[in-house]
Amino acid sequence: MTAPVIPGAEPYSAVGDGRGALVLHGFTGNPQSVRGLALALADAGCTVEMPLLPGHGTDISDILDTRWEHWSAAAEAAYTELAARSDAVVVVGLSMGGMLAVWLAEHHPEIAALVVVNPLLLPPDEATVSLFETMIEGGDEVAPGIGSDIAMEGAVESAYPGLPLRAVLSLFAAAAEVGAGLESVTCPVLVFTSVQDHVVDPKSSELLVARSKGPVEQVVLERSFHVATLDHDKDEIEVRTVEFVTGLLPAPRP
Repeated sequence: MTAPVIPGAEPYSAVGDGRGALVLHGFTGNPQSVRGLALALADAGCTVEMPLLPGHGTDISDILDTRWEHWSAAAEAAYTELAARSDAVVVVGLSMGGMLAVWLAEHHPEIAALVVVNPLLLPPDEATVSLFETMIEGGDEVAPGIGSDIAMEGAVESAYPGLPLRAVLSLFAAAAEVGAGLESVTCPVLVFTSVQDHVVDPKSSELLVARSKGPVEQVVLERSFHVATLDHDKDEIEVRTVEFVTGLLPAPRP
C-alpha cells in the first residue's frame, strides 16, 4: 500500500490532436516539476500524457524498493499507450525523465523527437558510487536529498527530502547503459543544459550532443540550476519546446 499522492504531484492527461507528447519527471521528483511543460504542450493542441513514475510523488518509503526496471517499464507502457492513439509522439523529460526519453528513443526509432532538460546520461565517478555503497553497508538506506536545485528565490520542487541509496545506484547503472547507446538516437533532439547544475554534470548533455546521430539543438541556460523547469528559464524552456514540437509536427488542418 502506498502513501497518498503529494498535492500537485498528480499525473496529467490532455486529449488533443494526433500529436502526442509524453512528459517525464525526474528521480525523487514528480510531475510538479514539469507540469508547466505539459500544460504548454496541451495548450498548443497536443495530446499529452504525464505519468507519475513508480515510487514517486507519495512518501519516500515508497521508492526504497523501486529500481530502473520499474521506472523504464512505466515509461514504456505510457509511450505504447500514447503511440497507439497518436500520429506521432515526442518525448519530453527532466533529469531521469530525460534519460528515460533517450532510452525510449534508443528502443523506438519511430519516436518523432526528444526534448530533454539536464538529462542524466553519465553516472557519477567511482568515488561517489563507492561512498553510497559504503553507506549501505553501514546500514544507511537514505542520504540527504537532491531536490530543489533551483537558483530562483522562492521556487521549490516538491521532491523527496532524501536520496534512496539502493534506488539511485540502480539509476546510475542504467545511465551507463543508456549513455553507451546514444548512437542509436536518430530523431531530432532539443537539449537544455544548465551551466550550473549541482545534481547532474553538464557533460551528460555534451555526450548526447556529440554522439546522437540525428539533428541536435542545444540551448545553454546561464541562470538556472538543475530543475530549470521551475527556475529563471522556465518560460523560455516552455516556449522553445512548443516551437520545436510544432515546427516538426504542424497542427493538423481542420
